Formats: sequence, structure tokens, C-alpha cells
Amino acid sequence: MPNSFSQGVYEIVAKIPVGEVASYGQIARMLGKPRGAREVGWAMRNCPEGLPWQRVVMADGSIAGGPYSELRRVLLEEEEVPFLVDGRVNMKACQWIGEPHGIH
Repeated sequence: MPNSFSQGVYEIVAKIPVGEVASYGQIARMLGKPRGAREVGWAMRNCPEGLPWQRVVMADGSIAGGPYSELRRVLLEEEEVPFLVDGRVNMKACQWIGEPHGIH
């Protein structure tokens, strides 16, 4: 059973629309924990099936994910997420602006 912070992360990730992305830090700020990007990363390592995990990237558009980074890029390309010439997601073009969420 995920803790309330992780559950909040999953609820936000579930709302990220196709073709848009959010950063780990952005999700942490939405949950009222502005320095919690690393905790978001830990939550994402255990995310439930069916969540659009590929839509969570680093603040500079870099794709994290270790052995899954190539798969993440392919999934984002299939959603027509734009990339910069250096391989990072073009955050200015597709960063999702969600609503503040808060932990329940």
C-alpha cells in the first residue's frame, strides 16, 4: 500500500495528458513539498501498472529511467512529444500545467 505522498504522486501522474510531460520537481511542488523531487522519483520506481510513467522527466527535459530511458523516449515520441536537438524533451513546448493537488 503506497503512502499518502506516493498516492498523491500517482494521482497527479494519472492526469498528465497525452503529448505533455511534468518534471519530478513540478510534481513535488504540486504536492506541497518543493524539495521532494527525489521522493517523487522513488514513488515512480514503484508506480502501479497503467500510469503514464513515461510522462515524468527531469526539469531540464532529460529522460531518466536507466534501462528504461530508451523505451520512455519511444513512448513519448509516439505521443508526439517534441524533443530538442540534444535529445531532451522540449519542456517549453509540452510541459503540463496542472493544478495544485495536496496530500489527502
